[in-house]
Amino acid sequence: MSIAAHQVVTLHYVLSDVLDDGEKQVLDDSEARQQPLEYLHGHNNIVPGLEQALEGQAAGSELSVTLMPADAYGIRNEALVQEVNRNAFGNAELEIGSRFQTEGEAGPQIVTVVALNGDQVTVDTNHPLAGRTLRYKVRVLDVREATRAELAKGHPLPPGTDHSKVEDRKVL
Repeated sequence: MSIAAHQVVTLHYVLSDVLDDGEKQVLDDSEARQQPLEYLHGHNNIVPGLEQALEGQAAGSELSVTLMPADAYGIRNEALVQEVNRNAFGNAELEIGSRFQTEGEAGPQIVTVVALNGDQVTVDTNHPLAGRTLRYKVRVLDVREATRAELAKGHPLPPGTDHSKVEDRKVL
């Protein structure tokens, strides 16, 4: 079965950052963690460039995909770097590189502390991988039809989930 919309895909991947000098730095390895990625194809569960590259592949396929920032986590937007008052973090211990999840205009977002200056904290709300060229090495393990419950939720669910117990929130 080839990968197409409304199918659940299981795969292993190695994600690397392509550095300025051409070297690569491994950022994540699902096989090393012994946890394959499972996603619902065509439902924006993964970055657009990777989903596009996987279209039409089948179980057993292996591919390497290099994604420019626009096809991965987006281009860095310096307007998303801003200063906020230290009080916004309550009693949390802050240091450069600390990450917090906050509620943004478009839903949950990750905020990274990039500078501390007295009561002012400079934060970056760009995705941590925004602006970076990424390389995926992928091995497709399985492709199957999504269940009615998975289509209703817009992502894979644990085996045996009864569709009558799942609230339909996604329109196909």
